Amino acid sequence: MGWLQETLKSSIGKKSVMAVTGLTLGLFIAAHLFGNLHIIQGRAALTAFSIRLHNLGGLLHLFEISLLLLFVLHIGFGLRLFLDNRQAKPCHYAVTGSQRRLRLGSPIIPYTGLVLLLFLAYHLASFRFGPPTPAGDLVAASLAQPATGAFYLAALLALTLHLHHGLWSLCQTLGLNHPKYEALLEKGAAAAGILIGALFMSIPLLALFWPDFLS
Repeated sequence: MGWLQETLKSSIGKKSVMAVTGLTLGLFIAAHLFGNLHIIQGRAALTAFSIRLHNLGGLLHLFEISLLLLFVLHIGFGLRLFLDNRQAKPCHYAVTGSQRRLRLGSPIIPYTGLVLLLFLAYHLASFRFGPPTPAGDLVAASLAQPATGAFYLAALLALTLHLHHGLWSLCQTLGLNHPKYEALLEKGAAAAGILIGALFMSIPLLALFWPDFLS
């Protein structure tokens, strides 16, 4: 296993772990978005979807443990890369346009990640470990408070930025960048981040500005 340890100590190894865990978490976010959008059909639809998930029993617990492991790996390796970058001496050498854009966007990632970590802690405390309440009613009660709705919007903006840069960084790590289509990949990463963020944001926005949305 020495080769694995050496790989994980290297910059490319750490970035590869970030890429794999980030992609997997991105798929989870897309699935979570699908579940959240049931609220558009009303409280009962979201509650019914939540009940179907809980009926998975042990399979759901296995999924939650796997998800926790992914978060720990993503956060741990992300923090390690952040500290490595802080300690690295500045080097003056020629870089490509895509590398320059990536480097300019990189400082955003740790801070949007921190916002998302705080949001995740609050979200889990409210929805996963809070008093047993029908999911639809819990969402309605939470978003009925303007301060909570504003906090959700701020966190979802951080998610949008994190996804945008994370997807673009993923393309770089996998070596998908090429002068002929790197601009298209960057626009695609931005579009995907904005689309997912906008769909998530639509729920607190509707709750804030349409009084009957969750009634």
